[in-house]
Amino acid sequence: MKFYEFDLHDDILDALHDMGFDEATEVQENTIPIILEGHDLIACAQTGTGKTAAFMLPIIEKVSAMPSGQTHALIIVPTRELAIQIEQQVQGFSYYAGTTSISLYGGGDGKEWEVQRKALESGVDIIVATPGKLISFIDNDIAKLGHVSHVVLDEADRMLDIGFYDDIIRIFSNLPAHRQTVMFSATMPPKIKTLASKVLTNPKEFSTAISKPAEGVLQAAYVCHESQKIPLIQSLITGKDDCQSIIIFSSTKRKVTQIVRALQKKKLDAQGISSDLEQKEREEVLMKFRARQTRILVATDVLSRGIDIKDINLVVNFDVPGDAEDYVHRVGRTARANATGIALTFINEDDMYKFQQIEALIENEVYKAPLPAELGPGPEWKVSTRKKGGYKKNFNRKPNGNRKKAPRT
Repeated sequence: MKFYEFDLHDDILDALHDMGFDEATEVQENTIPIILEGHDLIACAQTGTGKTAAFMLPIIEKVSAMPSGQTHALIIVPTRELAIQIEQQVQGFSYYAGTTSISLYGGGDGKEWEVQRKALESGVDIIVATPGKLISFIDNDIAKLGHVSHVVLDEADRMLDIGFYDDIIRIFSNLPAHRQTVMFSATMPPKIKTLASKVLTNPKEFSTAISKPAEGVLQAAYVCHESQKIPLIQSLITGKDDCQSIIIFSSTKRKVTQIVRALQKKKLDAQGISSDLEQKEREEVLMKFRARQTRILVATDVLSRGIDIKDINLVVNFDVPGDAEDYVHRVGRTARANATGIALTFINEDDMYKFQQIEALIENEVYKAPLPAELGPGPEWKVSTRKKGGYKKNFNRKPNGNRKKAPRT
């Protein structure tokens, strides 16, 4: 389905054309009409399916026809990175429509707070905010939400994981009772349904493939000792000039530093990003990576959800994610918008069970690639088989049985 078939305003269609948007994704095709019709909506969709455009295009369509000088739309997100990314997309989508927007998030300096304050006092059309920062502006009587008619909760499951439930309920207590509310979530656990029952009214529902990486992701894993991980990542990336954009996810800030140093020692262009960096520094690192001025980005989970960086060739899970759902979000950094990409995971002895939980979630056995010969043998792959009463381990299965050919890196 083409975007012009949604009967959006010409100003929005012109912006979409300039941005290279032509054909709608499945999520967009199924949810944009619902939002345009004014229904509340709860949508479950994986990372990289075009969720931002799905809720922002119909909201911009509606807000652009409303009086200026008042805030009409509120987008609530879990992280500052996602707030920045969505607000940038809003600026692109509304370039010709003339709607105004501001992103609110913590970690900035006094100058940033002053810019946000002035925008709120002027009655910016669209606010994109993290819960805590928005509450601080509400408490200071700066954020005026009395005219908000459209609300979006994006990455709702992530917000509840972080612990924002009470903040979200408090924010909604400051909103008009008559409004349209849209909720997007990658998963649909009971706590999401509980939240939806409190803030949505007779919502329509839409669900696409849940908890599975996009079809274009070629997945493989390496079973290795922890001490083999640094040499393995060096071996995989060195000389692979066709991979121009690479993200490596690690479990700790300390490992981010170790990986960056090891790659730089091999004369590889790598930068790290974690919560140790100031907000301005994090934005600079991301800007250079987006602009292809930096080839390799090493990150903690702060980037696993919500960051829209196009054309990622390779995602490496240096550590198996502790939450199986986080695997989907990490892997979702590649193969976005129907593109293809490669996702590799390093599995040590302690993480085999966690990775098998991931395989159960995505309903796919990920190919276990052989280690480079110079690294020596890794640990034996130990498979757990679900039985009544728990798991029974099979210690005799070979690590590389009859499986599909490994994707080339």
